[in-house]
Amino acid sequence: MWRRAARSLPQHSAALPRRGERVAVVGCGTSWFMAQSYAVLRESGGHGETDAYAASEFPYGRPCDRVLAITRSGTTTEVLGLLHRVRGTMATGAVTADPASPVTRAADAVAVLDFADEESVVQTRFATANLALLRAHLESEGALPAGVRPLDDAIRDAERALTEPLGAAVSGAEQFTFLGSGWTCGLALEAALKMREAAGAWTEAYPAMEYRHGPISITGQGRIAWVFGELPEGLADDIDRVGGTLVADSATPTGLDPLADLVRAQRLAVACAEARGYDPDRPRNLTRSVVLQDGHV
Repeated sequence: MWRRAARSLPQHSAALPRRGERVAVVGCGTSWFMAQSYAVLRESGGHGETDAYAASEFPYGRPCDRVLAITRSGTTTEVLGLLHRVRGTMATGAVTADPASPVTRAADAVAVLDFADEESVVQTRFATANLALLRAHLESEGALPAGVRPLDDAIRDAERALTEPLGAAVSGAEQFTFLGSGWTCGLALEAALKMREAAGAWTEAYPAMEYRHGPISITGQGRIAWVFGELPEGLADDIDRVGGTLVADSATPTGLDPLADLVRAQRLAVACAEARGYDPDRPRNLTRSVVLQDGHV
């Protein structure tokens, strides 16, 4: 999926931000978390000022050159309402998986990753393929931040992530706290969401340096602190001191790219769901898209 996303970049350029534009990236749920990761990558790579918002919290009236909406289904009420409201006042683009969805008519230009669509209610491959496309775009424009690996390296790491054992200490844990810094904060939030959605698991997510400011009180025997990206100095010792188990594969020089490490968390969500007798593709209380009745936006 990531390779196909990168190869499709030339046909999607009209929907993606131009260098120097002030951009707002919007989405709901998983798409919002991917928007957060992309916003940090784009701005720290020097491509332009970038903010990420839940579509329902978009700050109308703030100066902006372009809105980029991320929506797998292309039917999410809050996203469509936002695009209709700003149309004609700023450029709009969208990334979706469905070429026949309403978002293709609501945005000025649309990148369609239909090959990355999925039957599951819980997003996995569209979410990561979308971020792979956006990373490939930054890389093609020389705007990949220092320390972020080329997408080809991330793809090779993802192949490892699909097959490496998760380990009994991880798959059998009682509670999970996911941590990130910079662009990996969004990945940490997404990992926690996947575990809640698919497995009904007790998960939390925070910026890594905020972990000591309260969340560490949750960690103990049989509980995991999973770090995406850089591991803050001394944090491993703190986790060990309270009896927790540290997972920090992407924090090591030979470890996985953080996006590939998210694949491991997705696999963990499936494993935990199946161990509890749940269907990870059709979790309770969730639908593929949130479509609200008129008047509820």
